[in-house]
Amino acid sequence: MARLEIRQVSKIFADHTAVSDVSLTVNDGEFLVLLGPSGCGKSTLLRMIAGLDLPTYGDIVIGDRVATRLQPKDRNIAMVFQNYALYPHLTVYENIAFPLRVRGADSRLVDEKVQWAAGLVGLSKLLKRKPRQMSGGERQRTALARSLVRDPDVFLLDEPLSNLDAKLRHSAREELRQFQDRVGVTSVYVTHDQVEAMGLGDRIVVMQAGTVRQIGTPEEIYQHPADTFVATFMGSPPMNLVSQGDVTLGFRPESFLPEGNYPAGSDITRISFRVHRVEYLGGDRLLYGHVSGNLPETPAIARIPSSVAYSPVLGSETAFAVASGDLRRFETASGKALSTAVPASERRLAHA
Repeated sequence: MARLEIRQVSKIFADHTAVSDVSLTVNDGEFLVLLGPSGCGKSTLLRMIAGLDLPTYGDIVIGDRVATRLQPKDRNIAMVFQNYALYPHLTVYENIAFPLRVRGADSRLVDEKVQWAAGLVGLSKLLKRKPRQMSGGERQRTALARSLVRDPDVFLLDEPLSNLDAKLRHSAREELRQFQDRVGVTSVYVTHDQVEAMGLGDRIVVMQAGTVRQIGTPEEIYQHPADTFVATFMGSPPMNLVSQGDVTLGFRPESFLPEGNYPAGSDITRISFRVHRVEYLGGDRLLYGHVSGNLPETPAIARIPSSVAYSPVLGSETAFAVASGDLRRFETASGKALSTAVPASERRLAHA
């Protein structure tokens, strides 16, 4: 394992800049997630760490070595791809053993390492199977084990769960997190899926258009987004944003409740909400509508637990509210977050 440093790295192609002046540090044993929409530069950054692409500017440091111009084979990194890249004619045992055999390791060491890695990922009883006889999650674990036997300094994962269905992706995500907790290898994981990022990452790097918008723990990024891009990219549904001239106020749908759900005397901001549509999701209901009253109508979403007794009258204005501590402030022009505290003068949104 090793510390990984990205120092002012940029990647410029003929017609565009894919990564622009990115600096970050992945601590020894940390699981860092690169998160962002398609085309944001996250996979390009991962490829530069792996040595598959050369940075236009900047340096990549693995442990105490500047690895910027080292060949991939000389970096002691392991990479798991989206398609797992298993050899279909080889058994699980031979797939896991392949990197060791290429290095000329003796049979005894190969067997010890394969058995150890297979045990870590729960494949000890499947070593004689071939990939076509296995589930997507089992193939994913085979790819992890194959990478692990190399004793890598850094583990790179490029959207390894994207080919799995929703149910299998959930269980595979849990297995991957348990794997990381047991092994503790320095890891960088690329995904566009915020649920994966929140569930897996010790820290998350949110990227857009080749730049880093915010680095923080899942809680920090969700509760205190650095700008309106992060606010709306993280969360499903995204954060509601209501402009008040120079300042834009943000609040999460789950914090936007009928006023009667707050005890008397609560420090709340009252908001008039016109509901147009209700979506039932089992444990929750999503209420789609507009903030209205003394503001220009602004689309908004409320997430109400199904256990809360509330029946909206579609098209009618209803008294909703947000706890004042759950409001976030952004500069309207730049989108950047302002101080957390919301002055009383900015709490006058729209009163029912």
